[in-house]
Amino acid sequence: MSLSRERLTPNVINVSSGSTVGIVTVADNKKIFVKSIIAHNVSLATTTRGHVYYVPNGGSVSDNNRLFSVTIQPEETVYIEPAYPITLTTTGDQISVGSTATQINYFVNGDKEV
Repeated sequence: MSLSRERLTPNVINVSSGSTVGIVTVADNKKIFVKSIIAHNVSLATTTRGHVYYVPNGGSVSDNNRLFSVTIQPEETVYIEPAYPITLTTTGDQISVGSTATQINYFVNGDKEV
């Protein structure tokens, strides 16, 4: 299997307060390996929580598929780097991210099957 090392989001993804957005999705059964997720709280004054979800094909975001929940202080950036990459294997599998109290900017790096 040949892999392409790259960013998995085309740009910085801004998620508004109280929202959840799918940001990486498997297409054509090409495996995706999520190695790191960068999250930045854009607020100058409000602490927020950032969430990362693994949503299998046909599923939906819920507490049952949340992988990470991190507290992010105002203007703080956190790095989520699992010891082993999060592996998405089936068309439609997805990584979704959310924010509770303020806007959060997300950026995802990893490998994609060519």
